[in-house]
Amino acid sequence: MKPLMGLSCSLLRPLWAILIACLSFNAVAAQSSYTLFESGQVRPLALSPDKSYLYAVNTPDNRLEIFRVTKKGLRRSGSVSVGLEPVAVAVRSNNEVWVVNHLSDSVSVVDVRHPARAQVIKTLLVGDEPRDIVFAGPNKARAFITTAHRGQNSPIDPQFTTPGVGRADVWVFDAANLGNALNGPPLTILTLFTDTPRALAVSADGRRVYAAGFHTGNRTTTVFEELVPDGGESTGGLPSTRVDAAGEAQPETSLIVKHDGTHWRDELRRTWDHAVPFTLPDKDVFVINAMANPPAPIAGAGGYFSGVGTVLFNMAVNPASGRIYVANTEALNHRRFEGAGLRLGRDHTVQGHLHESRITVLDATGVKPRHLNKHINYQQCCAPLPNAENAKSLAQPMDMAITADGKTLYVAAFGSSKVGIFNTQQLENNTFQPSTRNQIIVKGGGPSGLALDEERERLYVLTRFDNSISIIDTDDRKEVAHIAMFNPEPSSVVRGRPFLYNAAFTSSHGDSSCSSCHVFGDADSLAWDLGDPDGTTVNNPGPFTVSPALFGANPHFRTLKGPMTTQSLRGMANHGALHWRGDRTAANDEPSAQPDSGAFNEDGAFKKFNVAFTGLNGRHAMLEPQDMQAFTDFVLQITYPPNPIRNLDNSLTPDQAAGRAIYFGDRSDTFLNCNGCHVLDPNGNKEFGVAKPGFFGTDGQFSFESETQVFKIPHLRNLYQKVGMFGMASVPFVNPGDNDFKGDQIRGFGFLHDGSFDTLFRFHNLGLFTQRPPGFFDPTDPGNPGGFPFLPPEHPLASQVNPIGVKMRRQMEQFMLAFDTNPAPIVGQQVTLTPVNADIALPRIALLLQRAQAAECELVAKLHFGEREFGYLYNSGAWKTDNRKRAPITSVVLQDIVKYRKLPVTYTCVPPGSGVRVGIDRDEDGVLDGDEI
Repeated sequence: MKPLMGLSCSLLRPLWAILIACLSFNAVAAQSSYTLFESGQVRPLALSPDKSYLYAVNTPDNRLEIFRVTKKGLRRSGSVSVGLEPVAVAVRSNNEVWVVNHLSDSVSVVDVRHPARAQVIKTLLVGDEPRDIVFAGPNKARAFITTAHRGQNSPIDPQFTTPGVGRADVWVFDAANLGNALNGPPLTILTLFTDTPRALAVSADGRRVYAAGFHTGNRTTTVFEELVPDGGESTGGLPSTRVDAAGEAQPETSLIVKHDGTHWRDELRRTWDHAVPFTLPDKDVFVINAMANPPAPIAGAGGYFSGVGTVLFNMAVNPASGRIYVANTEALNHRRFEGAGLRLGRDHTVQGHLHESRITVLDATGVKPRHLNKHINYQQCCAPLPNAENAKSLAQPMDMAITADGKTLYVAAFGSSKVGIFNTQQLENNTFQPSTRNQIIVKGGGPSGLALDEERERLYVLTRFDNSISIIDTDDRKEVAHIAMFNPEPSSVVRGRPFLYNAAFTSSHGDSSCSSCHVFGDADSLAWDLGDPDGTTVNNPGPFTVSPALFGANPHFRTLKGPMTTQSLRGMANHGALHWRGDRTAANDEPSAQPDSGAFNEDGAFKKFNVAFTGLNGRHAMLEPQDMQAFTDFVLQITYPPNPIRNLDNSLTPDQAAGRAIYFGDRSDTFLNCNGCHVLDPNGNKEFGVAKPGFFGTDGQFSFESETQVFKIPHLRNLYQKVGMFGMASVPFVNPGDNDFKGDQIRGFGFLHDGSFDTLFRFHNLGLFTQRPPGFFDPTDPGNPGGFPFLPPEHPLASQVNPIGVKMRRQMEQFMLAFDTNPAPIVGQQVTLTPVNADIALPRIALLLQRAQAAECELVAKLHFGEREFGYLYNSGAWKTDNRKRAPITSVVLQDIVKYRKLPVTYTCVPPGSGVRVGIDRDEDGVLDGDEI
């Protein structure tokens, strides 16, 4: 071990000083105006080429932090504001680093020649939700950045309605020749045949770049309920039991099937090819020729790897062998049921065995998944904590680092608060044995990023739970220092976050957590059949917009509910009972009334999920009430990002506007118009002073829609995320047409509660929405004048209107993809004004000012002069400074600073209420940043 002293001032302070600091932080955090997006970090740490500096993204504070690497540890050297939610950093040289800003849809190019005076010199606008960046190609001078195949800054048509289109983009820039355009311009934008991308890796020689999808699936899909014969297994229908523990018959549902390389099969190995008119090639990792002009994917079978995993987090390349390691989890969603399996046995439950944490090895010989927790006996559950099995487990592997000789791999186990150490040969041969001797605990929790400094025998680890950096002595295999970064998150966020991710605490095996499926508080793009055969019916008191009593339907929550797509944990506040059916509800505990009682009480509803820790995660006991309350307080703050389809000025295209008119128009389903059920009101419950007002597709009520179960009316904010499954067999109640085989697709789950509808366009072709005149079925039939015309021209009732119905459904589809959400589209958007780009930057600045004046965001500006960052907040036509002695300045004065002093200024639209914190008072203590120097 090399000597290491004075690593952290926190180790030297007296205990009383630490306590005072903690109390002071909590007091400030309680007053914070923080908006929680819970973006997943990808590459949050990087060392300079000469190993003199460590760069860390401070995701909650929207900054790049710079530390000098010394013999004694890390010394803070600089801090610079970048975009919102930075998740990755890559070093181009000792003088320049690039930061990927997930929410801002941008990349900050930062001059770090003088760390104390580091500044953003250019902001590149890219596609939606960029996640990772590497440098490769000739002299490693090309920047590769992953984004979703959409976004207001992208010049590419997202082709939302076209089958067989990849949803993952890689933007490539010549880092030395960025020009003056706001988006580079890029050398090329590659579209890959997978879902939204995440991780990148580069070969040691820079000639190959590897790009991975994020939610790449596992070749599972849902067979539409009407195509599954009624009557259970004996009639070719649902496998296994059809009754609950009390003997009550359960509803007929759809069925999850998986492709085995030849056929679509269920758990009984029965074939369902006739019901699935598409294929899932499951292309996960792509190989890009970084040397080509422009760079391009390798053609043919050598250009991709399939079957790598279901959710892919990070990648690394062995510098000695060239093998690629992919940190991932593999879902077992093709297995039915949760719970202890008392009636059917443990082979009929996923309790404690949801996703397997893996490192998959890729090379010329193929794809080799390696289960990191092969010591777990999944036939047994659930031992009290702590236990020896749990102690060996590694959950949710993320960032990785490899020694120069390629012999040792370090893995950040995000859900275990450990760093795992693997001999790469043993990993590749699958001869390793899980052991605590090859694991290092990091006290901060949630290790998301690694940077290896072999010369000093140090491993730097970013711990997301407490927003800090741990220093690991790789010789002694222990943590020797822990350095906190400034964190503006309120204490409720910091306290509650671990309950989402901490598999060591929330599962007996130590490898399952809520984030196994709700990845970074969102979803995994899969459906699961999580009914419990040992359960019984739960009362559903409503309230209902269309009552099931009108049709003699059973309104209650039966225990065998069938496949349901994973719902996001985002945006649950102010949206009522939870789950697709709303069966997590407080309506059985208290009367229902807006805004927060009974079925509208999200706090009470979320706490009903406590049973999932035992029945699903496989914990020995539910969380203690105070822990479940902390988890609830955290989750109900998670917010949806801005809609990436809607125009940045919040306007609608002509088709979107026409769709909106239909949405708010006449009756479309006999009883109500679209808004009658799916309430859209951005100010919903604002009059009650709720923390997060707005109804975005639901106000929390239930409805009967001729399905086999009653459902809560769902919100509609994330429909654009579900594009990518095209192809659906003809079924009753859906007007026929376009039911031919569609070939390769990227997703196995689309729309509706079980993901069985491939497109919104087809969903609006339901017979329910087909326009008919009054008296069509009988004299009492009121008709639905707001429905979509479908009948063919020769039909006497059609009046030659079939093409109109098609157009109307397309217009509705366009509106729903651009549906309103909590933040306005402009939130996060930014631009850097430089001395040479005024012609193209000023119009965008005018747009940001316009949306700030419309109260859709608050606009801040940042510039560096000397060793100080200056902040400005736009307010009432002027810019308030971060120094009380300095008067506000005009926009012209701010632009003149750029013009005459040659100092770039970066403008950013931040969420309403956060402008003071982000712009002029970072710690919200009432003393402005410039007055604290």
